[in-house]
Amino acid sequence: MTSSPHLPRVLRTAATIAIAIALLASTGADALASQQGDGAPRKTRTVRRTATKRPAAKPTARRPVAAPLNTSWTSPRGKVALEADINDMLSRRVKGGKFGVMIVSLSRGDTLFAQNAGEMMQPASTMKLFSTAVALDRFGPEYKFSTDVLRDGTVGPDGTVQGNLYLRADGDPAMSARFFKDANLPMSTLARSVAAAGVKRVTGDLIYDASAFDDRRIPEGWKTTYLGSAYAARVSALSLNENLVWVVVSPAGKVAQVTLDPVTTTIPLRSKVRIVGGAGGRISARRASDGGIDVSGTIGSLSGPRRYSLVVDDPAHFTAGALAAGLQTAGVAVSGTVRAGRVPSTATKVASFASPPLSQIVSEMNRESINIVAELLYRDAGRAAAADGMSSAEVAQANLRDFLSKKVGADPQSVRIFDGSGLSTLDYLTPRTMIHLLSYAHKGPWSSAFHGSLPVAGESELLRRRMRGTPAEGNLHAKTGTTDVVVALGGYVTAKDGEIVAFSFIYNGNDRWNAKATMDAMGATLANFVRE
Repeated sequence: MTSSPHLPRVLRTAATIAIAIALLASTGADALASQQGDGAPRKTRTVRRTATKRPAAKPTARRPVAAPLNTSWTSPRGKVALEADINDMLSRRVKGGKFGVMIVSLSRGDTLFAQNAGEMMQPASTMKLFSTAVALDRFGPEYKFSTDVLRDGTVGPDGTVQGNLYLRADGDPAMSARFFKDANLPMSTLARSVAAAGVKRVTGDLIYDASAFDDRRIPEGWKTTYLGSAYAARVSALSLNENLVWVVVSPAGKVAQVTLDPVTTTIPLRSKVRIVGGAGGRISARRASDGGIDVSGTIGSLSGPRRYSLVVDDPAHFTAGALAAGLQTAGVAVSGTVRAGRVPSTATKVASFASPPLSQIVSEMNRESINIVAELLYRDAGRAAAADGMSSAEVAQANLRDFLSKKVGADPQSVRIFDGSGLSTLDYLTPRTMIHLLSYAHKGPWSSAFHGSLPVAGESELLRRRMRGTPAEGNLHAKTGTTDVVVALGGYVTAKDGEIVAFSFIYNGNDRWNAKATMDAMGATLANFVRE
């Protein structure tokens, strides 16, 4: 049975409390408040997920939904009733802060509700909707990034390259264990391809070229408390394993075996780990001033492998070291060092490693809210517009504003963006601009990939515990956004009569749990809405 404003006040209050308690039991992967200051990465970063496309939302017959015992959504009939219900939800549940809300019917083209729709507000991870759109619009859903190895010298009959090898970045965000079961696979595959091309020895250096992006690895507006955590990995055009490295400690007889995953030659590893009895262990892994990692502590002789994650300070150097390790394993000797440089225009391509299709990348990014993927895609989309081919947060913002102005039909000054993930505290945009974007994305040629990238209420990823047992379950699909001062939700829902509705809910303030409960109630109410 759905609740309504006409229920006794005590029942409405009980319903609100019940939803708040349920929300406290779940934390989204993009919720920073519970992670700030915690250097341990999320477990989801080591799990391989297979992304599947979901079709764009269309008016379809929906299965009956069993209502939960305590709910706070309503059953409005007509626009006036909907406005009254949404106003009531916004006014009586949240203490302090500010809501920005805009709800539009994509089927009829009219605005169903707006409050502070033109106010500049922090979007948190709903910023990823914009990064998704500019990337899909620039490249198309089937686009694949290519990370290449090139040479500048000739190859002799004995397989010797008289010159250097180059590792050229293409801003690929998918070279990780999330997309490939083994984090070592991208660089080891490239190395084997180099060997298969007949290369056995290189007289010069292994030079990495990450000049597709500028050198700024930490976007403006990222808090220092973020920087030891996996969700705030450094930004580089040459990135591997989401710019995280795992220290793996295992007992090996009377000694402790300490390795890095992925393997790399450019991070010195020093171990003072001792073997003790039993299956326990206490390990400390710390970054040293020389860029190396110092590992100490104890591990039980009966213990299984123990893994500890650290954020990589110099992703490009780290990734090139992984290729160097792969070349060693593949039997390719490099006489020189691993260093930064530029690929000469006369260099010859030797091998390439392709990413999964962009549609799969954005699907994984939005469903799990992966910040580093968003950062790379945001900059990738702007590269074509960069005068020197080098993208940056500034170039990416100019590209986004151009996209909004020329294609979306939104005010380009209604966004002020310093990163692609929404982690920056300096990011601001309006709910109205988000609605413009959602409307454009819904009808664009890449609409299916955009829709399919979004979590589904009550079923998948960041929305799997939200709006269960309501009309929104299995229906509403949207991107979440959460920091310690932001809760946001933007996406689509099909109303009870088949009408397609786009919505943008943004809350800036401290009463985040009640704000999230309010958003869930509004989402379910939109799913239960019927025109008179």
